[in-house]
Amino acid sequence: MRSLLLLAVSCSIVAANPVVEKVDPPNWWIGHSINPVRLLIKGKNLDGARLTAPSGMTISAVRVSASGTYVFADLTIGPNTRPGDCQLSLTSSSGTTQVPFKVDPPLSNADRLPGFTSSDVVYLIMPDRFANGDSSNDDPAISKGLHDRANPRAYHGGDFQGIIDHLPYLKGLGVTAIWMTPIYDNSNEWGEYAGNKVTDYHGYGAVDYYGVDEHLGNMKSLQELIHKAHRLGIKVIQDQVENHVGPHNAWVADPPTPTWFHGSVTKHLDENWQYWSTPDPHASKELRKIVIDGWFGGSLPDMDQEDPEVSRYQIQNTLWWLGEAGFDAIRQDTWPYVGRDFWHDWMAAIKRQFPTVNVVGEVLDADPATVSFYQGGQIRDGVDTGLDTLFDYPVYFKLREAFGSGKSIEELPKMIGHDYLYTNPELLWTFIGDHDMPRLMNMPGATIDGLKLAYTCIFTIRGVPLLYYGDEIGMKGGDDPDNRRDFPGGWPGDATNAFTQSGRAPEQNAVFEHVKKLAHLRATMPVLARGSTTNLILQDQQWAFARRLNDQIAVVVMNNDDKAARLTIPLQELGLPASVQFSGLLGVIPEATAAEGRLEITLPSRSAEIFIAHR
Repeated sequence: MRSLLLLAVSCSIVAANPVVEKVDPPNWWIGHSINPVRLLIKGKNLDGARLTAPSGMTISAVRVSASGTYVFADLTIGPNTRPGDCQLSLTSSSGTTQVPFKVDPPLSNADRLPGFTSSDVVYLIMPDRFANGDSSNDDPAISKGLHDRANPRAYHGGDFQGIIDHLPYLKGLGVTAIWMTPIYDNSNEWGEYAGNKVTDYHGYGAVDYYGVDEHLGNMKSLQELIHKAHRLGIKVIQDQVENHVGPHNAWVADPPTPTWFHGSVTKHLDENWQYWSTPDPHASKELRKIVIDGWFGGSLPDMDQEDPEVSRYQIQNTLWWLGEAGFDAIRQDTWPYVGRDFWHDWMAAIKRQFPTVNVVGEVLDADPATVSFYQGGQIRDGVDTGLDTLFDYPVYFKLREAFGSGKSIEELPKMIGHDYLYTNPELLWTFIGDHDMPRLMNMPGATIDGLKLAYTCIFTIRGVPLLYYGDEIGMKGGDDPDNRRDFPGGWPGDATNAFTQSGRAPEQNAVFEHVKKLAHLRATMPVLARGSTTNLILQDQQWAFARRLNDQIAVVVMNNDDKAARLTIPLQELGLPASVQFSGLLGVIPEATAAEGRLEITLPSRSAEIFIAHR
């Protein structure tokens, strides 16, 4: 009987020993701009924990959560620390265990490309919907049952290898940068959103900020993708989400601090989409609080960056991804829903460690006064966030109205006329579609000619042109998730393969070749990417403008009407001779001659031409 009691006591002691389940970050670099690095150790029976580190490193500022499931600690990595795997030692009131950690050599930026510029052509990919290059990760053991290509809300099998396999396609199209929707590890089970049974195939419901979604690959295959893209001169942009995590994140049931989130599952504010109240000088504190503190969609737990542990965690996580994977730039999701003080610190940390990395923020609003409020380079509410640029949603909506619905084209230059609101309008991202909106070709009355006109516009106006995967072949798709259809030919056995010329229908190929030509022109003619803009004609369905850079002048003329238009375009302000010869680069009007400072042309219906002046 006594031996049984001793065995029971012994088992109880063993059961109470400290257990380490996860360490964030799992590694860090010698000589990094952040030192000490703040560790977050997750486990069990960590009450009263003390940490010790090997020679060359020191531990300080240890803090244990009230639940005994998290330990925060500052780890200082000395300059003479030897790189490699090391073991930190954690001792609690019930025993000692080891904490795995890795010290890496100083970071090298040798393989990194500079961030995006107005000379780039960005291509948005939802990896799960683009191409399946590795069928072994379609239905992983850890998350079985989430793969069903017939279900638009399930995983379909696209992955990093599928993108790697089609890098030549992207290079041939003229793409110079890839933006992938988030690749964080997402939930391993079905969830529910807006009454629908869903998976997080899109990537916006992170359960592990330091993990790669197993359906897409792993860190090694992500690094391979970025390296091979770089070898082709293609930049890779990471989609990050600081505002919220997924509802299945382990933090939701057991937050590391009492203020890790704004509220809890049972008691929280639901954001109301009224982010215009942030710049509104008349908005109450309560209205602003709903935007900043509210849970996105009413269900996505909102991170509280006013908690210094949250702020440090997220800043370190951003820098870890840039260092570990080698991304060149960042697209930041739901920018208005996070406080400006955090964004200032976050941007400053990025620029200190990675000066060439830049960031585009998502502010989904049609009002340029609201969108421009969030661009950096200006002090608003006492803070300059330092944000490099934004998505040009105000122009996006006018593009779709004009070229998708055939409404007045005049509204488009009128919207671009608000550029005075921005600190740097030349870096705004211009686009006609993304993963949150129905595709342009799904709009009532949309035509291939209208789609081609829209592309001519975003490749010739100021800004950074963005393509949404499949729009280059005129794919259709309604509301989410229909706008996220699989790219035809990305899966073995697909009936058609639009990655090849022979696999594209004539209309698809017409759009593809048009986009390819525009991308080539923008790459070879800096005036289209970096030139100043002068409007020459503004009419209900016709628009002509000039782009000028040094001694190169391009004149872009668009006719959005369903009938031909005779136009007389004044050129006096461009400093050209009274008579000058123009070449048409799109083949609509191959040659034209200006006389007495005017260019007279007849432009066919729903068409455009790019003229280059020969002095």
